[in-house]
Amino acid sequence: MLPNPRRRSLLAALSAAAGGTAALLPAGVRAQVKLDVPFAPTNFTLIDTMLRIANVTPKDYVIDLGSGDGRINIAAARDWGAPGIGYEIDPALVQESIELAKIAGVTDRVSFTERNLFDADLSRATVVTLYLGVKVNLRVRPKLLAELRPGTRIVSHDFDLGDWKPDLHIRLRDYGSHVFFWWIPARIAGTWSARIDLPGAGVRDHEIVLRQRFQDIDAEVKADGARVGLRDIRLAGDGLTFIMMEEVNRQFTFRRFFGRVARGADPTGNTIEGYFRTETGGRRSESPFRMTRTAVAEPGPEGAWTYVRGN
Repeated sequence: MLPNPRRRSLLAALSAAAGGTAALLPAGVRAQVKLDVPFAPTNFTLIDTMLRIANVTPKDYVIDLGSGDGRINIAAARDWGAPGIGYEIDPALVQESIELAKIAGVTDRVSFTERNLFDADLSRATVVTLYLGVKVNLRVRPKLLAELRPGTRIVSHDFDLGDWKPDLHIRLRDYGSHVFFWWIPARIAGTWSARIDLPGAGVRDHEIVLRQRFQDIDAEVKADGARVGLRDIRLAGDGLTFIMMEEVNRQFTFRRFFGRVARGADPTGNTIEGYFRTETGGRRSESPFRMTRTAVAEPGPEGAWTYVRGN
């Protein structure tokens, strides 16, 4: 499949510039810099795949850690309209990125700075891109978990994040390459209470205990007057879905819940709001629900949180 005209012109500009970067760089700009990761540019097909998987739009802010010659940020701005910044420790590559951004006509949307990626400011990021290597990925993982907001997307070329399994993994056989994708998970471990108005059953109080390891969630639930269980629990960023099965008088009811961690009026993340669908007897209905955390989980190993019960 041929690239679209914008991508084709970007590829031509970057390729031409990359072939003559010595002419673009001031004499003596390349310093002797100790690099944790040697510069190895990502090809344009992989860049396109990474940005598509991350679902980049003009509303995003893309941060590339170890940005090299800037091609990921330039492509995000040029092809997808997304502003951003690249952090690169090699001053020669920073200067090269700036010159290539001028050629691509995106200097109003992207910037590049000479900085160690471990000192990068991630506060504006909605998408973070990586091509760093196994050891550096593991070193930067705590920073990503601590500083990125829930729902931020991470996409990495070839290298995973250890035992933090990806939400999506794609292998590009033609290139012998891998692309890994994660959402930053909201920290929802702890004890939650929910008073839910159930169609045909009235109002029922539920206590839900959630344990968490990255995006993997394990749960226990209690409800007055019913045997209840949760299954198919899925945490994607700040979105939580699960199926609640209830047995009352040997009759089973299945309810599918769709919730999101509330961030507006409740910046602590101690509220989950959404709706649920009740499916029983061939009938379906939708109702709102709200969960409130009564006991916040205590920190466990990296990416994991233990839980405590409320009083």
